Amino acid sequence: MADEAAAMTSTRQDGDTATLDLILDVPLAVSVELGRVRMAVRELLALGAGSVIELAKLAGEPLDVLINGKPVARGEAVMVNEKFGVRLTEIVSPTERVERLR
Repeated sequence: MADEAAAMTSTRQDGDTATLDLILDVPLAVSVELGRVRMAVRELLALGAGSVIELAKLAGEPLDVLINGKPVARGEAVMVNEKFGVRLTEIVSPTERVERLR
């Protein structure tokens, strides 16, 4: 019975138990959004090397962490062995994530 309980990693709201084993190896696209801006095609075509695009987000605001284009967390930029990383500071609640899927 203990082995059975250890194998069950999730319970659906309808009372049925399910395991995550079937989806643990599914690849997902993870991206981090620094900010957004809307531009007219004219402005886009005028961009060149050295151009600066001003984003709607202020410096110091949390970065959005997206999985398959859906927000799941927020965090701050960090350096890890000369590479950029994100330290998660807030996780979007499971209820909010499910609502955004609809």
